[in-house]
Amino acid sequence: MKQRVITAVIALATLLLVLFALPEPVVSLVVVAVILAGAWEWSAFLELSGKVGRFTYVAVIGAALAAVSFLPVDAQSILKVSLVWWLLALIWTFFFPTPVPAALRWLAGAAVLVPLYLALIILYDAAPMILLFALLIVWVADSGAFFAGKMLGRVKLAPKISPGKTWEGVIGGLLAVVLLTLLRSLWVETDLGVLIPFCLAVACLSIVGDLTVSMFKRTAGLKDSGSLFPGHGGVLDRIDSVAAAAPLFALGVSWAGLK
Repeated sequence: MKQRVITAVIALATLLLVLFALPEPVVSLVVVAVILAGAWEWSAFLELSGKVGRFTYVAVIGAALAAVSFLPVDAQSILKVSLVWWLLALIWTFFFPTPVPAALRWLAGAAVLVPLYLALIILYDAAPMILLFALLIVWVADSGAFFAGKMLGRVKLAPKISPGKTWEGVIGGLLAVVLLTLLRSLWVETDLGVLIPFCLAVACLSIVGDLTVSMFKRTAGLKDSGSLFPGHGGVLDRIDSVAAAAPLFALGVSWAGLK
């Protein structure tokens, strides 16, 4: 627990530095670096032979990021398609374990990472504080679920995918998100009747992201995607929930009246 807390504090301090102290082009490069690190870890799910194969997958994802950055693509449509992917992923969790063809693993990595990149850039362009709030929703939901599950957890959420997760943890995480939203309303004018359901939807989708990446880890026989963050695993272990939540948040920013 001590290691987890120390890592989380350092990560949060680094995030604040990136969002509020670095120039926009550098922030974009940081986002690209995070996504490519996630692609490297995802390549471990693909049963590729050696580092050349893994670097090839990273290069493919890098090319996709360049395409959506410099070509005239409709970012909103890509984010909407990603929500369809996450809906299908939710349905998939009910049937796990199931065989996962190699081609699907390649495509799934792109479906997770490329829309995440777009969503993070869109939210940062809207305002660094909005991006920070989106990330806080996911992290507060995860922390609330962790502590509620530890103290009260009895009923397993998806034992074949993530044995440690419980429905009590889910409820605790969602209550923590409600508290976060109420706290935000003390500083920023907020329509709670709109924002609370929206944030709860974002938090619920973040759980789908966590479970989906866990399915691929279980298929590959891995507990964590990496070991970059002591006590927290790898990059994918930190962004899996964000990957599902960020596209919905980016699409709903104006509707939710965030500013």
